Amino acid sequence: MLKDIISRFLLAFLAIEAILQEPTIYRRRQKLSATKNSLDLGGAYEAMLGRVKAQGGEKARLGVAVLMWISHSRRPLLVDEICHALAIRVGSNDFDNDDIPAASILLSCCQGLATIEKETSTLRLIHLTLQEHLCTHPDLFNGAHATMAETCLTYLNFHHVKDLPVGPSPHPRDTPFLEYSSLYWGTHMRMEHSDLAKTFALNLLDRFDSHISVKFLWDSISGKLFSEEFPSGDVPNPKGFSVLHCVSYFGITDVANTLIEMNRWDVNQKDGMGMTPLIWASRYGHEEVVRLLLRKKHIQPDQQDTNSGRTALSWAAGNGHEGVVRLFLGPRFVNPTSIGRRWGKARRVADLLFGRRYVNPDSSSSSGRTPLSWAAWSGHEGTVKLLLGREDVNPNTPDTKYGQTPLLSAAGKSYEGIVKLLLGREDVNPNTPDTKHGQTPLVWTAGNGHEGIVKLLLGRGDVNPNTPDTKYGQTPLIRAAGKGDEGTVKLLLGRGDVNPNTPDTIYGQTPLLWAAGKGHEGTVKLLLGREDVNPNTPDTKYGQTPLLWAAGKGHEGIVKLLLERKDVDPNSTSKSGQTPLALASRNGHYRVVGLLRARHPRPIQ
Repeated sequence: MLKDIISRFLLAFLAIEAILQEPTIYRRRQKLSATKNSLDLGGAYEAMLGRVKAQGGEKARLGVAVLMWISHSRRPLLVDEICHALAIRVGSNDFDNDDIPAASILLSCCQGLATIEKETSTLRLIHLTLQEHLCTHPDLFNGAHATMAETCLTYLNFHHVKDLPVGPSPHPRDTPFLEYSSLYWGTHMRMEHSDLAKTFALNLLDRFDSHISVKFLWDSISGKLFSEEFPSGDVPNPKGFSVLHCVSYFGITDVANTLIEMNRWDVNQKDGMGMTPLIWASRYGHEEVVRLLLRKKHIQPDQQDTNSGRTALSWAAGNGHEGVVRLFLGPRFVNPTSIGRRWGKARRVADLLFGRRYVNPDSSSSSGRTPLSWAAWSGHEGTVKLLLGREDVNPNTPDTKYGQTPLLSAAGKSYEGIVKLLLGREDVNPNTPDTKHGQTPLVWTAGNGHEGIVKLLLGRGDVNPNTPDTKYGQTPLIRAAGKGDEGTVKLLLGRGDVNPNTPDTIYGQTPLLWAAGKGHEGTVKLLLGREDVNPNTPDTKYGQTPLLWAAGKGHEGIVKLLLERKDVDPNSTSKSGQTPLALASRNGHYRVVGLLRARHPRPIQ
């Protein structure tokens, strides 16, 4: 609360400052109108930035540089990190510790636009609106990301940094800018290239294997992916993570092109995570780097990583990188069945004869997921469309972990556009259940409130709307009724071939029983609107009717709906001999008791 008050005060202060800078009453009135209750602060920020630049000399340089680093850094920067970054002279061999500016000096140079977050010791801007203003006005900083890349690379090429051993990390106090520059030099360089940065990068990469930055980078990469992709507990090591892996991970096209032309590194080499340069570039959607790698004569585009068994195409499809997927599905990377049968595993012979590489668009990973499965599961509609355009893609292949087809994955995650694309294929089986729960796409979707997908599925004449799952024996109608999904219930009841009285196989509860017990009044009303619904059918486990369930749980509105039916027995008993009145009274639902007494039931047992 206090921070919010302070931020609002600063915003108001900036607005007033901007207004007072105007020389006449007329101009001040115009500026006041433009601020829109002190929230439209573009003019105020411009005025304050003008004051930063008007300081001239080193103060202006420092003020602008601080604002650039805060607004364009890839994570919040500690005070010491920015202080050291600002002491770096691009292209120098080392820096003088005496040239490191004090934090108080930096704040004064920013003219109140930056502050120190005491809890985290990070430098931040005074308000999010200033962050938006600085990032949407690239003209304020001349080549921000290129400058930041050059600064990071200059630091990594310093003599005292290059001489650090690749072992235990040095204390952050001694090298506070080491971690940030190691992790993000490539990101800044990819976002904005400069010839100077390329020169610095090649100098760094020339001794990459023995440089301490590779340890920071590898620890960061493997740390992010460790829990998800290495559940066995085997911590990957950086062995094999070459210069080519590094630039492919970052996606730096110019540097990658230079390195590839050198022919010093194996383009098919796997690193400690079992990833090739092509897999790294494909995984993160670095299309131009992928294109460069695919031009190499001996590239093996169908290689699988050793951990998950996924190919570069699989990673690109699962992450929705359509441009990369197009490269693999292009005419130079077809996989005709006749060639596969004729040559078998002799890929190199086929490559030489036909001058092409062959990529299998239907390859399975360790979990049995194909590229289409990954794309459908992740919700990448454009990628799904590309893959379905290939005749050699099987749209019904289930994964081996859950036994889900692409249609099941898309339906279960409510990706309506993908469901529509898949159902547009006549060879897609809309009734295939998964192997874990035996649920069809319609069962998966029913109850999730996605009527659009239910409509698409029911629009296929070959969909059976009564097929239950094999684990619980619940039909789509039971699922929808139990979740109170009125839209889906209405759609299913509109089908003449849906049986509204089919019970599940575990509890023997009908859709009406599920809805009544869960308190879904609107669903109960829809079900009671069907003449063929029996309102007195008990479940097989407890022998309780819909009225018994509703009364025992105090669902007053549902009890009222049921009692309005003349064919509902208010004195029905469960297997334990309980009546609706007895259950309602025992559970303290006295308003329900009143409704039941109005029907003159038997005395409470």
